[in-house]
Amino acid sequence: MAKKRVPDWLNSPLWSSPSEQHRFSTAIPDPPEQPPSPPPLTIKQDPPSIQHSRTNHNHNAIATSSYSSSSSSSSASTSSADENSHSRQAQYQANLLAELSRKVIDMRELRRIASQGIPDVSGLRSTVWKILLGYLPPDRGLWSSELAKKRSQYKRFKQEILFNPSEITRRMCSSGNYDAEDVKCETRGMLSRSQITHGEHPLSLGKTSIWNQFFQDTDIIEQIDRDVKRTHPDMPFFCGDSQLAKSNQEALKNILIIFAKLNPGIRYVQGMNEVLAPLFYVLKNDPDEENAVNPQFYAFRWITLLLTQEFSFADSLRIWDTLISDPDGPQETLLRVCCAMLILVRRRLLAGDFTSNLKLLQSYPSTNISHLLHVANKLRVQPV
Repeated sequence: MAKKRVPDWLNSPLWSSPSEQHRFSTAIPDPPEQPPSPPPLTIKQDPPSIQHSRTNHNHNAIATSSYSSSSSSSSASTSSADENSHSRQAQYQANLLAELSRKVIDMRELRRIASQGIPDVSGLRSTVWKILLGYLPPDRGLWSSELAKKRSQYKRFKQEILFNPSEITRRMCSSGNYDAEDVKCETRGMLSRSQITHGEHPLSLGKTSIWNQFFQDTDIIEQIDRDVKRTHPDMPFFCGDSQLAKSNQEALKNILIIFAKLNPGIRYVQGMNEVLAPLFYVLKNDPDEENAVNPQFYAFRWITLLLTQEFSFADSLRIWDTLISDPDGPQETLLRVCCAMLILVRRRLLAGDFTSNLKLLQSYPSTNISHLLHVANKLRVQPV
């Protein structure tokens, strides 16, 4: 009986892994050599079409050109939009200034222009708001008298409403006659018992007692104080440890207390501080108001730290060369340098509002130190 031979198709590498193929190849003898098969038919392929390549290249070029054109068009559109925006702002500003320059302002026209937005130009928004809110009359000739009248009125409100009961009592008693014991008590900073009436005693519950009224207002004053300290905590104008923030907080607090006292039917409602904040911010930045930047807001650091925080370290060394070598002494020289710093930014100060000026002086811009010292030297007092 003839031994059956393993079919060729079972020895195909398709049915085994490389390791298995190696194992089977050693165990199973190679099949008889078959006659060589005819050579495969080779089909010669043409090279890639140059026209097709050129077509793709042209498509890519067109796409790139289109993208570049689109980008250029977008940039041009953005630039054009910015120019149009600046042009509109300039036109609004010109229209507002033209209307505000009239002897008697047309309120209807002013409202129309202001409704489109008021440019952030020094004092412009403040003036417009005052007119629209009725703080200033349309007649420009009455502005000075009205401002003086309202400032005087507010000053009187502060004196009458923001009172200190002990000081008022002391004033009332000081107008009377004193005996020897009273004078002795007064010199020690105390009031004699006989000088204090029953109605003005701190423990009096009388309706007309200033002490009773003061204690009744304590709760609302504490509420105002808490709310004012939380007003716009992200803005240094309202919050922080700076002298500016503390001064503004005190002003906000006084305004809200006076309003509550003048309007007993409304009093103070939580959130009024947020309503007051925009008004106070805008009116505070009016250059026509008495809001000049107090030197202590910026010059204190200039002088106490000898300008080391206002300039780079290298520039500070150059300034110190002059401070310690000037025959007038470092103090006089330092004051001249500080005055020269103000002179160099004079135009920006005159054009800016309170907030921008304070920011400028607290973060003094980089400058040519040699020129600064030259200006400071020009301020030297010349001997007669």
